[in-house]
Amino acid sequence: MPTIPHFIVAIPARYGSTRLPGKPLRMIGGVPMIVRVAKRALQAGATQVVVATDDERIVDVLAERGVDVCMTHSDHASGSDRLAECAAVYGWPPDTIVVNLQGDEPFAPAAGIREVAHALAEDNAPMATLATPIVDAHELFDPNVVKLVCSSQGRAMYFSRAPLPWARDAFALDRDQLPEAVPFLRHIGIYAYRAGFLQQYAGLARTPLEQAESLEQLRVLEHGYPIAVRLTPEPFPPGIDTEADLQRAEAWLGT
Repeated sequence: MPTIPHFIVAIPARYGSTRLPGKPLRMIGGVPMIVRVAKRALQAGATQVVVATDDERIVDVLAERGVDVCMTHSDHASGSDRLAECAAVYGWPPDTIVVNLQGDEPFAPAAGIREVAHALAEDNAPMATLATPIVDAHELFDPNVVKLVCSSQGRAMYFSRAPLPWARDAFALDRDQLPEAVPFLRHIGIYAYRAGFLQQYAGLARTPLEQAESLEQLRVLEHGYPIAVRLTPEPFPPGIDTEADLQRAEAWLGT
């Protein structure tokens, strides 16, 4: 079994979600969502867990729970930009592995959190992420599901909300079934970066593809930086974005 490197988990948590107001503090099984996410990070073996937020209400909830909180500006364009400010505040050395665990992933598997840190440690790319095979055609054609294609070296070539890759001949006949032997992959929105690259990322101009697809990781590719990709060892349950997601999470806890 590979040795897991030392890593920090930083969790961006913005209070003002449009689809689910106050999302980080919404209760799941009587526990605030952000607390559940932080516990997952601790279970994964992170040497430090930091929540990067812009709201004192989140600070208050975490104050007595053994989790560091970094107050950040409220105008960041992405979670990665928020974590860049956090890295600067803490002064993490440039080679420090920082895992960006989204604040709406209360059931993220500890093995997956460790795997993205390991992926970065064994690659000289400045950033790493995870993926999982797509086996259902509906998922491939869903614009809310982010797809990606990789090189034979395990580096991301592109991310898109569109079906990717396009199996031309197969889809000309049938779009209800996925053809075999085509590597359809769903992106899992967890990242690992070297702390020094987080500072570089924050200085990169936003890019046309990033804005068109509304995918922050495309900024990295468009500026010519590689992203290492590994398959997740365990499934990542869906994140929490809506009231319906909250209800499903409550039902899942009750099973």
